[in-house]
Amino acid sequence: MKTSRIITLAMVGCAVAAMAACARKPVEGAVPTAPETAPTGPAYPTAPTGPVSGGNMGAAAPGTEQDFVVNVGDRIYFDLDSYDVRSEAMPRLDAQAQWLQRYPQVTVRIEGNADERGTREYNLALGARRAEAVRTYLINRGVPAGRIDTISYGKERPIAEGSSEDSWARNRNAHTAIVSGAPR
Repeated sequence: MKTSRIITLAMVGCAVAAMAACARKPVEGAVPTAPETAPTGPAYPTAPTGPVSGGNMGAAAPGTEQDFVVNVGDRIYFDLDSYDVRSEAMPRLDAQAQWLQRYPQVTVRIEGNADERGTREYNLALGARRAEAVRTYLINRGVPAGRIDTISYGKERPIAEGSSEDSWARNRNAHTAIVSGAPR
C-alpha cells in the first residue's frame, strides 16, 4: 500500500513538472496583454492608392516587374497580430489583380512577414496566414489560383531594422514577388 502511494505521488509530481516545462514562457519585449489599437499617422505605413512614385509613372515598360512595383505596388501592411486585409490595402490588391489579369503569363509568390516580436514559430505561422489572406483576395478577384504561391518568412527578413513601432509596422507585411513571366 505504501509503495503504490509513493509511486502515485511520484507520477503526479512528474506530470506537474512536465506541465510546468510546457508552460508558455514570456517573450522578451513581448506585446502587452492589453488590447492595442493600430497606430495612426505617418508612423503606420499605408498602401498608396496611386503609383508608388509619381515621377516614375510611365518610366517602366508595361508588363515588366518594374511596372508592377512602380505603378501597382508590391507590398501591403497588416495590423499587429492580424492577418486581416486592411481596407486601405484593398485598392492596391485590386490593382495587383487587374495587372495579373492583364498579363496572364505572370506567376507570383506572396511572401508573408512579421515583426521581430514573438517566437519564430508564431511569426512563421502568422506570415503564412498573411500570405494566404492575400492569395485568397487575389483569387476572389479573378486571378487563377495556380499562378499564386505563398511562403512565410516570419520575422526572418525584415525590411526595417530597429525595435520601434515604425519598424515593427513596416515589417508586418505581405510582399507580392513576381516569379516568372515578366521581364525585369
